[in-house]
Amino acid sequence: MATVLITAFDAYGEWEQNSSWLTLIELTRNLPRQPHVTTRRYPVDYAMLAERLASDLEAGYDYSLHLGQAPGRRGIELEMIGLNVAGDSNGEADEAAVLAPSGPVAYRSQLPLGRWAARIRQAGIACRVSCHAGTFLCNAVLYLAHYLAEQRGLSTRSTMIHLPLEVSQVSSGERALTALPAATMATAIHQILADMAGEPAADEQVNVERFPASGG
Repeated sequence: MATVLITAFDAYGEWEQNSSWLTLIELTRNLPRQPHVTTRRYPVDYAMLAERLASDLEAGYDYSLHLGQAPGRRGIELEMIGLNVAGDSNGEADEAAVLAPSGPVAYRSQLPLGRWAARIRQAGIACRVSCHAGTFLCNAVLYLAHYLAEQRGLSTRSTMIHLPLEVSQVSSGERALTALPAATMATAIHQILADMAGEPAADEQVNVERFPASGG
């Protein structure tokens, strides 16, 4: 049976919750029998993230899926490329700030992101493949997952999944930001797990605005 590590992040900045963690909680309410899923919540801190991720990957998972919150996104985005850049939450990066001085400029996920995005859209959920995961911790977890696997000779394949805000985070109506229910975002992750298990795509289940799969 395939093994999967699924991670989420703690709350940060102005946000009292993190949609990635809310989604992961919802996902664990009804985990599939296969693949075997292990979940983790990571702090919003570069050093602690690297330490925790390195420890977790020692288990030699077949896959690692890393969930992260992305305020302003209109749907779910599967990230293709992790950059060797350590930026801040405002998207700014010092050219000397890198994640791994001896590492390559970037890693590209070898997972079937296009197929997964199409499957998620078939379930009625907006999803696309995005070129890269930015320059903050969501990028860091994607890059470091590849770097650590390469350094340790692991066969773990990874991607990072950006999620919009959860509806409870914008329920006050003060922000005009797209949000999805945690249950809907968990359904999207279930579609990926079902693909890993070799299950056929389900019929359309929910109705959420779609956008094209290309770009990022």
